[in-house]
Amino acid sequence: MKTESIIGSSIAHYRVLEKLGGGGMGVVYKAEDTRLGRNVALKFLPAELARDRVTLERFQREARTASSLNHPNICTIFEINEHEGQPFIAMELLEGATLKERINGRPLETDEMLKLAIQIAEALEVAHAKGIVHRDVKPANIFVNARGEAKVLDFGLAKLSTGAPAAHGPDEVTAAHLLTSPGVAMGTVAYMSPEQARGEELDARSDIFSFGLVLYEMATGSGAFSGTTTAILFEAILRGTPAAATRVNPKLPKEFETIIGKALEKDRRLRYQAASGMRVDLERLKRDTDSGRSAAAGVAPAEKSLAVLYFENLSGAKEEEYFRDGMTEDIITELSKVKGLKVFSRPTVLAFRDKQVTPIQIGKELNAAYVLAGSLRRAGNRLRINAQLIDTRTDFPMWAERFDRELLDVFEVQDEIARKITDALRITLSPQEEKALAAKPTENAQAYDYFLRGRGYTRRITRNDLDFAMQMFERAIALDPNFALAHTGLATASGYVFFFHERDMKWVEKGMKSLDLALRLAPDLPEVLAARALFAEAQKKYDEAIDYARRALERKPNCDGAYLVLGRAYFESDRWQEAAAVTERALEVSGDDYNTYIPYMNALERLGLAERAHSVRERMVRTLNAQLELVPDDVRARILLASNSAALGDKDAAVRELERALTLRPNDANVIYNAACTYGILQMKVEAMEALKKAKAAGWRNLDWIARDPDLSCLHDDPEFQRFLTEDKG
Repeated sequence: MKTESIIGSSIAHYRVLEKLGGGGMGVVYKAEDTRLGRNVALKFLPAELARDRVTLERFQREARTASSLNHPNICTIFEINEHEGQPFIAMELLEGATLKERINGRPLETDEMLKLAIQIAEALEVAHAKGIVHRDVKPANIFVNARGEAKVLDFGLAKLSTGAPAAHGPDEVTAAHLLTSPGVAMGTVAYMSPEQARGEELDARSDIFSFGLVLYEMATGSGAFSGTTTAILFEAILRGTPAAATRVNPKLPKEFETIIGKALEKDRRLRYQAASGMRVDLERLKRDTDSGRSAAAGVAPAEKSLAVLYFENLSGAKEEEYFRDGMTEDIITELSKVKGLKVFSRPTVLAFRDKQVTPIQIGKELNAAYVLAGSLRRAGNRLRINAQLIDTRTDFPMWAERFDRELLDVFEVQDEIARKITDALRITLSPQEEKALAAKPTENAQAYDYFLRGRGYTRRITRNDLDFAMQMFERAIALDPNFALAHTGLATASGYVFFFHERDMKWVEKGMKSLDLALRLAPDLPEVLAARALFAEAQKKYDEAIDYARRALERKPNCDGAYLVLGRAYFESDRWQEAAAVTERALEVSGDDYNTYIPYMNALERLGLAERAHSVRERMVRTLNAQLELVPDDVRARILLASNSAALGDKDAAVRELERALTLRPNDANVIYNAACTYGILQMKVEAMEALKKAKAAGWRNLDWIARDPDLSCLHDDPEFQRFLTEDKG
């Protein structure tokens, strides 16, 4: 088949539109997928490939494996097929330029270089976790799209060959034929690892060496090794040392050169042993570079940046914590509506709640220009709030005031605080901002109080807490039937009962009824969109759930519950790579919501990203311990602490917390299920299976989740476990 003659023709369900390029590895066309109405790239491989059926079958196996990689920084392979005996691949169509074109003989800026390097490392990490070694990592096989994101191309394809002398090893075959392919010889050889040049068996560490060579070129604009012949290049790779990158590019951070050096160790035993290690070092360097830039001498904090600290609860009563927390969080939300003011999010300031820290300390740690601090005392229907705005550079109060009001004036107090701050900072509010600040969630202060109680208890997720939360939301609605947030809260709590406790569709019906009312009142409210995502997930409409969750987060980046349902939808639909890609952001904005950690940690474990999963688990344990200090009777936090302690190897702590949780809530399906997970992690198969049966009897029937849960992996091959999954689909 002459590929030049296929423009305008139909191949399978693709209509070929134009030729995009070609080289030693084949010709690429832009085509329309007529079934799905999207544009794709069709890559036709060299005609000689079809002459060797063994080689063709090998290629097909490799391409099928590569097509399993679904990650934002990997070019997606949709399918492999044949046309007139010539194999082709349908893949994601990318717009932008290759990294080779992007470098074009010049070093990249440090910020861009680190951003792309982290993305490439993560792509390699995901592929290696699935046992896929690229074998041809080079700038020409890395694409930078129009959004500045890296996309690694041709996973699994570099192993392609057309036959080889019998004396060669399997990966020397690859090297030999790449050397003789027109247009790719020198470029490919220049990025080979020493073991690849020697024709030895390859593993992930070969990709790491090649990636080190790519980093060197990104940092300097030139290749680490050069030569006019293959022999000279091989000699340089095996025994040569590249010029110091910082000498070529004096602006380069010294730590980046250290990373390159560790990747380019000739002895692979001394090299980075996994891409995750490189990614962590690159992320640490990026963090230090960013913070170093902002903390450099003479650099002041953002001119109008504000950290709203949690007000001190002067009543001393733990049962009043919900009101203090709710007031503080709503003031943060109010001030976030002012475009001229950068307000640090709730999770960012959460770390300082009830801590003895000064405004100057917070200013340095967060690079915040101002801090809003204060105290709150509530006695019956009376409310006293002291608030002061402090300049973190001088420790001087810009504004301070005391409010002695009735509870029914709570919204006026929030509005007044916001306006006093904007006045003190000389920020002029637009008419839209004036209107947004004046808006009230409800006209009824008592309904607001019930709502805050309900919101606080919903976050705990245990059955008793959710029952109490629903009572609070129902009381709020009785006082104000048009309170959209209360209807949404009732819907969410009902959904959580369905997901975590009682797999009965009556809870979906109850939640949907509340959600319909909220939709009529405020269809674009972020919390309403998050609830829509929750019930889409309940009906296994995972794409819909993901869409609604994303829309909620676009409107409110720290929207309660949005990242939790997004992670769950990703996990339950096996879109683990997408979950991994947003894990850091999800945990950053979720603060003390320990539930959010679970689906993302599970996704990382299913991808085989053990180091990242371990790091997330350690963070979750710190969050759980902090929660139990504040709320010792949070049974869900306690049982999750048990399972995570087990995973971290602390069996004594795991068993202790498990027994405490089961004593406090012996009939709670969620607690029993997590006890099963703890036993599973501890390899106590009999106890894990018995706990699973009890959890199912108590109402836990999310069989899709159970089948995927890595904490129960010790049971996955057990016939009794398989029967358990198929006996009743719930």
